[in-house]
Amino acid sequence: MSNVDVIKNAYEAFGRGDVPAVLGAMDPQIEWHEAEGNPYMPSGEAFIGPDAVLNQLFARLAVEWDGFEVHPNLFYDAGETVIVEGRYSGTFKATGKQQDTQLCHIWQLKGGKVTKFQQYVNTAALQEVMGVHANS
Repeated sequence: MSNVDVIKNAYEAFGRGDVPAVLGAMDPQIEWHEAEGNPYMPSGEAFIGPDAVLNQLFARLAVEWDGFEVHPNLFYDAGETVIVEGRYSGTFKATGKQQDTQLCHIWQLKGGKVTKFQQYVNTAALQEVMGVHANS
């Protein structure tokens, strides 16, 4: 299976709510970086390990959003790196605001497992939807 296939499968699993399959694609020591200014980790520091990603990010997305979805559009194969362009959608429950936010995800893999994730997103739009202002 190619690295692009691993990442496509992870997006498909996330889309159908199969979080264990998404976590299973991760290296035990994955470094997961949200964009600087993202309210879930304004500093851009990494969540380390699948449990941290699950408990500090995925669980919050499930509770705080209605219909949160990731829509990957383009996949770029750069060997051990896969770059994805797409959009986020969903409604933030606390504000009732909907998002349609551009994203870029950079995935690094080794031995078929994701070792590092870097998100780039329009954080100003995300902060507006969430009704927060993140300090970096």
